[in-house]
Amino acid sequence: MLVDGKQMRPIWLDGDGRTVKVIDQRRLPHELVILDLTTVEQVIEAIVEMVVRGAPLIGVTGAYGVLIALTRAGNEADFAEACRCIAAARPTAVNLAWAVARVSAAVQGAPSPGERLAAARREAEAIDAEEVTRCRLIGEHGAGLITTISQAKKGAPVNILTHCNAGWLACVAWGTATAPIYVAHEQGIDLHVWVDETRPLNQGARLTAWELGKAGIPHTVITDNAGGHLMQHGRVDLVIVGTDRTTRTGDVANKIGTYLKALAARDNGIPFYVALPASTFDWERRDGLREIPIEERSADEVRFVQGLAGHEVTRVLVPPAASPTANPAFDVTPARLVTGLITERGVCAATEEAILRLYPEKK
Repeated sequence: MLVDGKQMRPIWLDGDGRTVKVIDQRRLPHELVILDLTTVEQVIEAIVEMVVRGAPLIGVTGAYGVLIALTRAGNEADFAEACRCIAAARPTAVNLAWAVARVSAAVQGAPSPGERLAAARREAEAIDAEEVTRCRLIGEHGAGLITTISQAKKGAPVNILTHCNAGWLACVAWGTATAPIYVAHEQGIDLHVWVDETRPLNQGARLTAWELGKAGIPHTVITDNAGGHLMQHGRVDLVIVGTDRTTRTGDVANKIGTYLKALAARDNGIPFYVALPASTFDWERRDGLREIPIEERSADEVRFVQGLAGHEVTRVLVPPAASPTANPAFDVTPARLVTGLITERGVCAATEEAILRLYPEKK
């Protein structure tokens, strides 16, 4: 995607084939910093500490992490343990374990170390490229929803609300929830995006707002709790969010606060769509509330807020230092609250029957 006239992506493999370069998303929007990942430990730390984040990007990072593990492992047992540790770095996004397993399987049976490395690189780069293609197709299918609303409003701006960052920073290119927005913007549709700040780490205010600003898309940052008020007053036409794991029955795990947006949308008769590639479906799970693991992250992410003070990025303590703090990172939105799923194969209802019509090979 274009940033200040330059093509940019959040991850890429350096020419040596042994170094993964990533944007440190903790430093945005005030600093653009590129980090080198050359060890398994660095890959795991980047995932855990949210240097990279977003389900598709975590998966791609895990895929390249397997390649790095292969360059570092002394024997097969070391390689297997490295893959296990990478896959376990974060529990909620299904893409991570899926991508690690796929690259690990690709090297099995390769007769020489060189051929194993080549096989791992091919598979990791294939996953990377496939996610880009899937997200572009999500954009093309989802843009039709925005166009329909624009036509009904006779060209007046379409107001879209999104939560967290499901943009190209989270997905290599295009994004999931933002892909329809980018494609509709390319097509000349007049639109405006309400950007939830997304506490505690402010991925909306920091990352989605940065992305949209660089793309020249009108947007407004709002507090997490303002969405319902805007819906009540007719200022939201459509909600589009991403997801870190979606069951085969259409239950959706996404950044904490998504469930509340779905409730407000349902109460106000506003369509609530979830955008995702096939890699984010968990085909083994049927009941999101019971079966999807919810990551509990550090209390310090709630206690401290990071921002720019003068010319220095710093963080400040908000609550009393002694107050206990909880930090569930995700919630589950039941399928009954989801108007539809926007996938690379089309838009469907959030039901097992409709999902399997798009993915009949998963029956």
